[in-house]
Amino acid sequence: MDAIKFFLNCVGVFFLLYMIGYASFLFLSVAVGSSALYQLKRRNLLKNELLQEYYVPVSILVPAYNEEITIVSTVRSLLNLEYKLYEIIIVDDGSTDTTARALIDAFQMRQIARPIHRVIPCHPDQAIFETQDYKVPITLICKENGGKADALNMGINAARYPYFVCMDADSVLQYDSLEKVVRPVIEDGNVVAVGGAVRPCNGVEIQNGRVVSYHMPSKLLPCMQVLEYDRSFLAARILFDRFNGSIIISGAFGLFKKSTVIDAGGYDPSTMGEDMELVVKLHVFCREHGIPYRIRYATDAICWTQAPETLSDLRKQRRRWHIGLFDSLMRHRQILANPKYGLVGFVSYLYFLIYELFSPYIELFGLATVILAFAVDLINVPFMVLFFLIYVIYSAILSLTAFFARVHTVDLKLGLTDILKAVGLCALEVSCLRFILAWVRATALLGYKSKRNAWGKIQRKKINFE
Repeated sequence: MDAIKFFLNCVGVFFLLYMIGYASFLFLSVAVGSSALYQLKRRNLLKNELLQEYYVPVSILVPAYNEEITIVSTVRSLLNLEYKLYEIIIVDDGSTDTTARALIDAFQMRQIARPIHRVIPCHPDQAIFETQDYKVPITLICKENGGKADALNMGINAARYPYFVCMDADSVLQYDSLEKVVRPVIEDGNVVAVGGAVRPCNGVEIQNGRVVSYHMPSKLLPCMQVLEYDRSFLAARILFDRFNGSIIISGAFGLFKKSTVIDAGGYDPSTMGEDMELVVKLHVFCREHGIPYRIRYATDAICWTQAPETLSDLRKQRRRWHIGLFDSLMRHRQILANPKYGLVGFVSYLYFLIYELFSPYIELFGLATVILAFAVDLINVPFMVLFFLIYVIYSAILSLTAFFARVHTVDLKLGLTDILKAVGLCALEVSCLRFILAWVRATALLGYKSKRNAWGKIQRKKINFE
């Protein structure tokens, strides 16, 4: 019994330090993020922006695999971007449905003979289609199936412009997102990558790239993900941006300098988290070669994407996210606490290692020790209940702060029902969904070697876009 008491005391001290660290980081992140959003809104109101006619040429790459339901809407949304110098390249990665045919018919595309110099290795193309009948050229490349990273490498090889944007085939960019995501490049020539903000489009109606109706999703699971997304993108990413510490840019929306990505070797097809792996690789490449660089986050460049509406689809998504995180951190573990990488090694890497990669195991271990303490009658039940309530209330307040700050600063209008939904579900998200996802992430690495590239099919729905 004495040994059990000592063990539980040690666990208690560990979790106290763990929670203090996480709570402090989350509070600082949300505070910095909210402040950044309000400063941006104030600057926009005062028109204190750089107005110019200079545009960075950008190639928009859209990898697609069996995306016949959403791909046409996605491309139409890209044609509504208020930007002058860009091109659209869709890479059909060996789809088994009518993805390619839907594009060819919708945009009257014609097959062309165009050689593509593969400066980055990728599977060969099978056919190339193009149209010049719209405001910007649209190119469709049909290739052998090789995975998302391989499709993106093909897109990089085919891109004509010095910067490229990668985005998902089930996503929609706002009319001004491209202009805003390139702004950091105009401000600083050392910028090699810029991440945009990703928000769930479930319940959102978009016309001509503008949000005309915004409501919380009708289903509970996407509603909770809205709160989770806003907390994630508002918090850590804005804080990391302050010290060039961002090590992840969502695959749904990111801008990259093509020459630097090519020099670094492009996307790695052997990892499931190609988006994070590339960003970490850019940190390593630039630091190792003494190249001045910046990796930025554009909080006002918004991409709307579909959030999974079933627990099965959400489980598949988070499983591959966790495997991708594990891949990226393990491949570049030399960063950890390495003075050569500055705060990236001492703050960013350490945060993702402890509070992202290890957190599900720590949380489940904590639940196991609570059960053990209860079984041997060494737990103060009223104190544990109070502690859990404080945790839920604290996390819910920060989630709501992030959510309402985002809604207010981008001038979205919420109805009373949406407000009540957000308030009511924030506690459920941090108390229930978090622990369900902790179990999903904790078991993600089981059978890692045999299933690491098994993405699993996620149900798509047509985007509410006109």
